[in-house]
Amino acid sequence: MEKIYSYYRQNITAGREKAERLRKIIHFAGTLRLAIVIAAVGTLWFCREENWYWWVAAVLPYAVPFAALMVYHNRLSGRKSYIEAMTALNENELKGLDYDYSAFDGAPEKSSDEHPFSLDLDIFGDRSIFQLINRTVTRQGKDVLAEWLLSPLNDREKILKRQEAIRELADRTPLRQHFYVTGTGGKSDRKDSAALNSMAGEESYFSKNRFWRVMIWAVPGIWIVMLAGFAFDWVSGGMVGMFFSVSFVLANITGHRISRLYRSVDKMEKIFAVYSDLMKAIEESSFKSDELRLVHNRLTDDGKGLAASKIVRQLSGYIGGLDQRYSFAGIVLNILYLRDTRHALLLERWKEEHREDVAEWIGALARFDAYCSLAGFAFNHPDYIYPAIAGDYFRMEGKALGHPLLHRDICVRNDVNIRKSPSFLVITGANMAGKSTYLRTVGVNYMLACMGAPVFAESLTVYPACLVTGLRTSDSLVSHESYFFAELKRLKMIIDRLKGGEELFIILDEILKGTNSVDKQKGSLALMKQLVGFNTCGIIATHDLVLGTLAEEFPGEIRNYRFEADIKSDELSFSYMLREGIAQNMNACFLMKQMGITL
Repeated sequence: MEKIYSYYRQNITAGREKAERLRKIIHFAGTLRLAIVIAAVGTLWFCREENWYWWVAAVLPYAVPFAALMVYHNRLSGRKSYIEAMTALNENELKGLDYDYSAFDGAPEKSSDEHPFSLDLDIFGDRSIFQLINRTVTRQGKDVLAEWLLSPLNDREKILKRQEAIRELADRTPLRQHFYVTGTGGKSDRKDSAALNSMAGEESYFSKNRFWRVMIWAVPGIWIVMLAGFAFDWVSGGMVGMFFSVSFVLANITGHRISRLYRSVDKMEKIFAVYSDLMKAIEESSFKSDELRLVHNRLTDDGKGLAASKIVRQLSGYIGGLDQRYSFAGIVLNILYLRDTRHALLLERWKEEHREDVAEWIGALARFDAYCSLAGFAFNHPDYIYPAIAGDYFRMEGKALGHPLLHRDICVRNDVNIRKSPSFLVITGANMAGKSTYLRTVGVNYMLACMGAPVFAESLTVYPACLVTGLRTSDSLVSHESYFFAELKRLKMIIDRLKGGEELFIILDEILKGTNSVDKQKGSLALMKQLVGFNTCGIIATHDLVLGTLAEEFPGEIRNYRFEADIKSDELSFSYMLREGIAQNMNACFLMKQMGITL
């Protein structure tokens, strides 16, 4: 880990030094521009009594260096902003190594208690697994990463291919950071993919109308003739005025159509310019893994002789042209050469030629975006390992599993050992002894393993099945559901999926805790027997020690483990270490006495 800390610290120091040097150069360039302006004003003062063309001749030598310095200043400012954003990223990554992920989006809106495990395992929200991993910069990339977390793979070959891609990209930190910093300039609250679909749905009008295809060339041609004729007194001012009226009408008669087309891509110029830069970063790189090469090829092999980045850059330019339609220059140029109609026609032609490619390009960009997040997660955790993926029968065997959200220096790590199907671990233990944390640790690492990511363990072998948990069942006032009914719905979902032939890995905490102790005990025993009968696997945590007796009835399918609470000299302590057998010490009465409740 020290190498990772050192990497980010060095980047921060170097970035700050570069930004300071650029700040000084920018200040010097600004001073030179001011000096040029003062010199130009002084020259005009000395030529104040001359004719206007002397003023132009006197000021012209200052205009070129001033313009050059402006361009230079803008480039330096852009470079400085890029370096500052890069430095901020490294600072946030450094905080992330110390478990502060607040700079990154946790996507709380994607959390759902209807999902088989996302709410139970803290997948989304503040201090969540998603926030830990997420470094996406596009809306589609965020959606892809979220979907990968919500729907881990159950195909061994696909998991191995994803591991290969993550491994390769984890070693390409400069590329990943460049991708992130470049992409942060194009974030938007709008659904840009919806905007593209809206644009694609617009019926082409200008590109299919011969009249307008002729007019965009005829109008500027006639204007050239008119103005030349007026300059040589061949054409009267009245005729120029008449043609101005005609041009004005032609420029505005289709304004409603152009406005509708414009609304479909309003404010998207910068977003697609950034998308173009992101695509270019991928196109200019080479990859070895199948997944990353597939992304690269989708952006470069369009069959039309242009890379996706250049084509998307064209789209950005056309949208930019429409963005300026209500400026003074835009209004004048529209009258002179039908500028709005020309850009609308170009936009429609772009749509006709490339609308079928856009979804594929954006999809490839989104996948790379998601891969960058997982690769950054792998880079930030060099002590994590890539699990072995079994393809023959169910296994969940691991040594020293830890929870990624618990600080590495205090996290107590435990083993898991499920070698066949059916097989259940029954975990008994006192309150606060570590049962729930253990269940979440196993669940999170299983999910990460099945999505191709590295896991917090010394070793781990998993068989990819569908993960289902029941750790945080809650009632619902809106749906008029009691706590107990919500539990039953969860259990019914599990039974129905097993009846449908799905392979599940089940993790449950305190079955049927929403009913009385007698019904709870009977129901829990019956459910466990039914789950074993379905030939499935899982882990059940419970306070009910009677469930431990099932190991006698199913000695090959059920095994007992425990987390103990140690009470010595009125002091309560926990080791948080998983042990074999049924729990011996319970601490509820002790804790109630400590709280002043007389028993």
